Amino acid sequence: MPSFDPVRIPAARLPATAPRATTSRATALAALLTVAAVCAGDAVARSFPFGPKTRSVNDLGNQFVPFHAHLWDLLHGRAEGGLLLNWQSGYGMSFLPDLGTYLGSPFSLLVAVFPREDIDLAVYVITVLKMAAAAAAMAGLLLALNRNPGPRGRWWAAGVLGASYALCGWSVVEAVYNTMWLDGLIAFPLLCLTGEWARARRRPVLAVVGVAAAWTANFYTAYMATIGAALVLLLRLLLDEEATVRDRGRALLRAAGTTLLGIALAAPVLLPVLQGAKHAHPGWTRQFTPTGWTDVFARALPATYSFFSPAVFLGTGALLLVAALPFHRGVEWRRRLGWTGLVVAVALSMQWEPGHLAWHVFATPNGSPYRQSFVLAGILVIAAWTCLAQDWPGPRALLAGTGVLAVLAAAAATSELAAEWSLPLFLAGLAGAGGGLLLARRHPARGGYAAVAALLVCGALVGQAAATVAYADRQKLGRLDDYPPWGSPHTARAAAVAGSDGWPRHRTDPGRLQLTGNDPLLVGGEGGGYYSSHTPAVFTRTMAALGAGWTSRGRNVQSLDNPVTDAVFSVGARVRAAADGEDVRVVRAAAGVPPLVTVRPDRPRSAPGPRFGHSPFRNQELLLGASVYTAPEGGVCPAGTDVFVFAPDYSGWARRGDGPPVRLRGEPLMGVRAAMAPLGTSTGPGSRIAFARGVAPRGWSGGCLHRDRLAAAVAELKRTGAVSVDVRDDGVRAVLPPGSTGTAVLAAPRIAGWRCNGRPAAGHLGLVAVPLDGRTTRVDCSFRPPGLRAGAAVGGAALLVLAAVAVLPGARSLVRTRRRPATKTSPAQNPLAVRRA
Repeated sequence: MPSFDPVRIPAARLPATAPRATTSRATALAALLTVAAVCAGDAVARSFPFGPKTRSVNDLGNQFVPFHAHLWDLLHGRAEGGLLLNWQSGYGMSFLPDLGTYLGSPFSLLVAVFPREDIDLAVYVITVLKMAAAAAAMAGLLLALNRNPGPRGRWWAAGVLGASYALCGWSVVEAVYNTMWLDGLIAFPLLCLTGEWARARRRPVLAVVGVAAAWTANFYTAYMATIGAALVLLLRLLLDEEATVRDRGRALLRAAGTTLLGIALAAPVLLPVLQGAKHAHPGWTRQFTPTGWTDVFARALPATYSFFSPAVFLGTGALLLVAALPFHRGVEWRRRLGWTGLVVAVALSMQWEPGHLAWHVFATPNGSPYRQSFVLAGILVIAAWTCLAQDWPGPRALLAGTGVLAVLAAAAATSELAAEWSLPLFLAGLAGAGGGLLLARRHPARGGYAAVAALLVCGALVGQAAATVAYADRQKLGRLDDYPPWGSPHTARAAAVAGSDGWPRHRTDPGRLQLTGNDPLLVGGEGGGYYSSHTPAVFTRTMAALGAGWTSRGRNVQSLDNPVTDAVFSVGARVRAAADGEDVRVVRAAAGVPPLVTVRPDRPRSAPGPRFGHSPFRNQELLLGASVYTAPEGGVCPAGTDVFVFAPDYSGWARRGDGPPVRLRGEPLMGVRAAMAPLGTSTGPGSRIAFARGVAPRGWSGGCLHRDRLAAAVAELKRTGAVSVDVRDDGVRAVLPPGSTGTAVLAAPRIAGWRCNGRPAAGHLGLVAVPLDGRTTRVDCSFRPPGLRAGAAVGGAALLVLAAVAVLPGARSLVRTRRRPATKTSPAQNPLAVRRA
């Protein structure tokens, strides 16, 4: 009986794979080392959750923790608003851009399994899990990059290098308090893997989904990761000797098509995010200045910190392999030259202004100018892995690499950024990693020696990374704003807000004395405070005209503690807390507040539309529709009136007569604006407005609020306002008194995306407005974030193309099978061909 031999596939065409057991061990080791180093470093620094020191610095406490708290509320059905509209912040803000910017990662959903009062712990766990996932993804990528088995024991080297990538300085120093950036840390190895799939014509659907997930999680760092992955793919294709020019071109086209289709699939979130950035208030801009090379070299050492230099710490083991690569003759010279050249080119591009702009979407960022450092870290790790492609590096290569690192360390020692322990830690790690690599080369097959080698390399990495984490924790507390984790002040304010809830009859503001820039999201309520990269310019301008304060050059808008603006925005209850945060009380509007939809009277057609002027007191009156202030004569308000002071550029104390002093914080050079502040009730001639040291700031003004006039204005707005208001997750419906004329005004900022009664909403001094004709008694306003409709259309089309990509190969195979003619050797005539004799 004849036998049939199986078809043999040439080894060069086999896909780049590694045994599952090997990959599992490497990824698990990478994740474990990463978690151990981060937690150990935080424990040494006594940082939350391992000690009393808060880790919520800068945007972590100001943005990420509150936004995750709001996501918790959304997932548990307790939020005011939905995916499109956030009713809790800034009197009504678009939420989809914030969702795509801060909460787009699938890891964010884990917040739902924690108690709400453990929101800080939830964000910490999510942060560590993201870093562990990045380590595992990089370890898996490294094992997939080379088809040959390589030296024995190489799996643990892949695990160590994966952890080195996740524990790079950029990650543990900067991204830990900008948790959305960690999605880019995960994206880089995943996008490199999609490039490998494009080369091998494998998994086209999964590749597209991976690109879409990366760009949905955080488009900003995904953009940088995509550039880095493209550079890696180009080099891999150039180094592939078996590929023809045509093969390379087709692989690039497949990779480009995969990337574009994945980005298109993310368009329903991506386009609203881009539109939100377009309508946002401009932040802080600065001219790019490259960092001195001695400082760059210093940031490669452990235990260094600087906000305006690249955090390129990677662990001495990985750096030693990169430095040894040019001298490792076991690696083909083209690969040595190619990877070394790519490392140098990427490093130089970070210091060159056109390259800097290309990495940052052609705009210098407001903060750190080296946000692409994680891509350099990833390329360094792949270069280090290339050093292990054929065999462990020998003593000569390691000695030469040690010499390169010695020169780097000598240059770094002259930098002020090098801490006392930086150089000793670097040298100790160099000795441990070098010894481990030599031991692995000499005894690759002996389990005891291999275990010692792995322990030396792993210990060097974990020790250096933990020290860097601890050092960064302490430095950040001394240099950045910090915010306390959830405690008794948070609980007290949340209880006060919940006890005075009246939405949508009235808003409840969590208070002017802020715990964070996003208190309404953190402790509840529907206040005016809001801080985001997408803070609309119209909202900032409107609140500034009314006397509000801000930080971050207008992106962190603060709530106003003022009865007039409370009446305009229907704030019926306000929380006031002492400086220690423990003494909390709720103040309610004495005369009540108008409904969310009110009516302003007609004005003559020839009269120009109302516009804000320079005085916030006149601007408040203009928006209220009544005169309620008088100016203090000689700095003194009439007895019985409420005294307010406005000095936006002043930093110091102000007081009314012998009343308690009030702190004003205005620092124009730092992007901080002081808010209009209440000084209490005037008692007559003795209630003169005074400033610290008796020096009045330039451009200050005062206002004397007459409560009886305000009560009359509120009563009129209540009489002519809506008789019923229905607030939805994406808009508002209101019924007005019959015969209403003039302009209906919704107490919400007129941000882009509002439509009322079937047409784009009009504006009234920065608020949503609807012209009335005397016959219209219903106001129906809906909100759709700009870019959502176009994004949905693009995403839907991309989904159809993806479905075709998934179905087409199977359909082609079926057609070929049906068209194949029956032959003597075909299964139709020779059933024995399907099995071996």
